[in-house]
Parts: sequence; structure tokens; C-alpha cells
Amino acid sequence: MPELPEVETVRDGLARHVLGRTVAAVEVLRDYSVRRHDGGPTGLADQLVGSRLDAAVRRGKYLWVLLGDPAGAARGDDGPAAALTAHLGMSGQLLVRSGDAVADRAPHLRVRLVLDDGSALDFVDQRTFGHLAVTDLVPTVDGLPAGLGSPVPALPAPVAHIARDLLDPALDRAETARAIRRRRTGVKRAILDQTVVSGVGNIYADEALWRAGLHYARATDRLRQTDALRLLDAADEVMREALAQGGTSFDALYVNVNGASGYFDRSLAVYGQEGRPCPRCGDLVRRDSFMNRSAFTCPTCQRRPRAGRW
Repeated sequence: MPELPEVETVRDGLARHVLGRTVAAVEVLRDYSVRRHDGGPTGLADQLVGSRLDAAVRRGKYLWVLLGDPAGAARGDDGPAAALTAHLGMSGQLLVRSGDAVADRAPHLRVRLVLDDGSALDFVDQRTFGHLAVTDLVPTVDGLPAGLGSPVPALPAPVAHIARDLLDPALDRAETARAIRRRRTGVKRAILDQTVVSGVGNIYADEALWRAGLHYARATDRLRQTDALRLLDAADEVMREALAQGGTSFDALYVNVNGASGYFDRSLAVYGQEGRPCPRCGDLVRRDSFMNRSAFTCPTCQRRPRAGRW
């Protein structure tokens, strides 16, 4: 599933290629891809046609585009009231088509937004877990900008329960570390909880834990504040490095708006490296079952806690 760096790469691409454009037409080729929108395909088109794409915003793995009303702007009433939210699921892509490429229709094209300059924004989703919807905005609890990409202190209602992420300048990192320590669970479960800190998924959790020298089963209520902060700093670091390389691509499903894949998978220290030497100490990386997924660790650098300790 795409994680924060992959979604941020998409957000940045949208910000550079489609903002300021107005939606001229909407084609829904698969109703299931708009299942979260009240009113279905017809309602989605009714709300989008004539709307201006004003800002591409992200919080954690959640992405939305603020919708402006050109008529409202002419009246001086330019505050956004709604947003087009996009959840990429396991294989969702947002691809910008322009020029001759507009004629290309990907095999798994689900929704197309035709823009006023003749370009198109395509939602492509092979496994159909992703979705698009237009949703109302609600104010942020703290009155601060909702996410990266816009100063507007409002976000889509379905995203309101999601915590800020590590790349958000409004995040209180010390309080987030304390929130982790207040939990009574393993540390990896805590940083995967999107209501504690958003955007960290399985790949970057394993990489951050390795960098911080912490085992995934370490008890959160026995962490020191310095341990929790070190882990958050490590997660920040690894996601920024991945972002600089366009995210982590294991197959053709993970691409930016121009269809280019990221390549941070070549830099992974432990995730997916079972049986290979740890880059730090040389011991062999191991894989354990974890929450119906996998956890990759170095047995030497990340000692498993003993029962009743740590």
C-alpha cells in the first residue's frame, strides 16, 4: 500500500500540474470507485463540474484537492467548502494526461476528470480498493493548517480523526512521543496507529525501528521520552530520504502523476531483506509474522525484549 512518501509525491505532482484548472466534465467508468460519495457517479459529476482545483493537500496517507467556485471568487467569496478526497488504496494512481496522451486510456481507468485546458486527471486503480469522493470540510481542532499544501485550517470530515504526520510543521513532536508512551502496546503497533501519528506504514516503520535500534515488540509504556523521540526522528529521516527518491516502488503500481516509479526500495536496510546481512552489523535480517503482515529486524541491533523487561 502506498505510504506517506508515495502519497506526497502524488500531491506534489498535482500541485504542479493541475491547480487553477476547472473541471469541465467527469467520466465514471466504475461506480465502485466512487462508492464513498453520497449521490453516486451522477452526484460526483454534479459537484465537480465547474469547480476549480485550488490546492492539493495531504495529511498522512490522505490526499485531497480543495475545490473553489469561480462564481464565488467573482463575488469575493473564495473560501473552500468542499474537497475532492482521494484514497489510493493498494494500487490507486492519479495520472495527469495532456496533449496526445489524453487519448490514452489505461486498462484500469476508473474515473476521468476532463479539465478546461483539454488535459485530464485520471484515477487508475487495478485492485479497486481506492476511491474518490467530494466531501464537506470541517475546521481543524487546533485552528492550524490542516495539512501540507494549504494554509486553510479545515479538512475533509472523513480525515478529521487522523493525526498529523511527521512532515507536518504543525506537529508537536514531544507530545506525540508522550502519546506513544501512554499506550500499552508494542511500539510498532503504536506508530502504525494513524490516530497517534499518521503516514507511517509497514515499510517505514521497520526501517525507522532499525535506525532507532528498537525492536517492534518493545513496550510503549516502558519507553523513555528520548527513545520515543529518537524513533520519531528516525521515521522522519527515512521518509524524507524516500521522498527525495520518489517513494518506494516494488512494481509498476507505485508511480507519480507522470507515471514514473520511485526507487527507494534499493536503499532499504531491513524491510524485505530476510536472510541478508544487516548493513550495520552484518547479522542476518529475520522476518516475523506481525498483524497479518511481516516485521523485519536485525537480531543484534534490535534485541527482542524479554518478558517482564524493557
